[in-house]
Amino acid sequence: MDVILKDDVANIGHKNDVVRVKNGYGRNYLLPKGLAILATPSAMKVHEENMRQRAHKEEKIKNNALEMATKMEGLTLTVGAKTSTTGKIFGSVNTIQIAEALEKAGYSVERKHISIKEDQVKEIGSYVATVKLHREVKVEVNFDVVAE
Repeated sequence: MDVILKDDVANIGHKNDVVRVKNGYGRNYLLPKGLAILATPSAMKVHEENMRQRAHKEEKIKNNALEMATKMEGLTLTVGAKTSTTGKIFGSVNTIQIAEALEKAGYSVERKHISIKEDQVKEIGSYVATVKLHREVKVEVNFDVVAE
């Protein structure tokens, strides 16, 4: 079954992609939840026209993301956390604290677009987070966890 995605779907595709999925997945999950529409000939014509109109806007958004990525290249954030005497953090540092640190540095990024390579940051030290600014633009940001 061919469908046109109306939203990003993990492990399937991005918004406005035409993808082939199994019939049951399309009928029982994607279509009822409003994540996709059937790729009928008339829907494909409308989709192609919309894609032509969006191409210019998408290029502008991508250029803005690339510009922001070049500014963020050498950025090193400092995240404070309460620690024990041995250097262990009470709790862990997650994407919320990194998003707040980016906000203080002048970059507005949603926390769902930030991923940390390590499973959990539970000790003082230097780490790397990946910030997804656009589906084709990703930048790695270094951050240091320090004791408060």
